[in-house]
Amino acid sequence: MSRLMGLAILTLGLVMSLTACDQEPMANQPKYETYEAAPEWPDNQSARDPVAGTVPRDAPVELSVSDTLPMPLTRELLERGQAQFNIYCSPCHARTGYGNGMIVQRGFPSPPSLHNDRLRNAPLRHFYDVITDGYGVMYSYADRVPPHDRWAIAAYIQALQLSQYARFEDLTKEQRAKLPQQDSTATETTTSAGGGRQ
Repeated sequence: MSRLMGLAILTLGLVMSLTACDQEPMANQPKYETYEAAPEWPDNQSARDPVAGTVPRDAPVELSVSDTLPMPLTRELLERGQAQFNIYCSPCHARTGYGNGMIVQRGFPSPPSLHNDRLRNAPLRHFYDVITDGYGVMYSYADRVPPHDRWAIAAYIQALQLSQYARFEDLTKEQRAKLPQQDSTATETTTSAGGGRQ
């Protein structure tokens, strides 16, 4: 009896599965083709605009980004970069960029100084890519820092580097005139004491 019952259930299952395989209604259901007008939808479009800040899963990421800053370099951009650097980068790199941040002082591996020759000569895009993809023990910040802020941080890093290696000869006459005049005796005292600028 149980063998007959099993055969009956198997037959019933087979019959039900065959009736479910009819693809005709699914294949011919009402739908919009790509870019087809849709009078009942907003803006008469069947395709919706992506949500701001999203990237399609299979799309190449940010191919349009160049090695140069894709926005104007402004004081506001540098201030934004400094604020974001202080939040995300200074725990390891320190606010000065020398790589001795608070977690490094507590035993985390030290990142390279942003003021070494290799990084001072690195293109702006290098810093953007490191923030995006991570490097060494540094993990990616792509999910925390949006692209605009990554560029702002990269620009700020180069300004920070410049602040440590700016030469008097690089300044314009107007910039030199704004600097306080140095007393030559104070300079001689500092030099003779073995101090000098650090």
